Amino acid sequence: MRDLFGLHVRFRAQPGMADELERVLLEAAGEAGAAPDCRMYVVGRSPTDEELVWVIEAWSSREAHDASLQDPGAQALIQRALPLLAGRPQASEIKPSGGKGL
Repeated sequence: MRDLFGLHVRFRAQPGMADELERVLLEAAGEAGAAPDCRMYVVGRSPTDEELVWVIEAWSSREAHDASLQDPGAQALIQRALPLLAGRPQASEIKPSGGKGL
């Protein structure tokens, strides 16, 4: 498998805003899913902290990921998500090796 680029991102929502943040991130998943370079975009919630929302994503390259963030639709979703956040997202870069979904 060629070198893929991935992120594991932890979003903390403002109190009571996690459901709305999750909806925005699921919209982002729909847009990313239409991009041929997006290999995976999964949104999930923490079972122990109601304000945490996670995203795990994999792209064909870092450049493809970065380019996706410049899309007007992605920019609009980012602007909708920002006021819902209780701080900066915490992201860890990963190098996907393989597995189901890739």
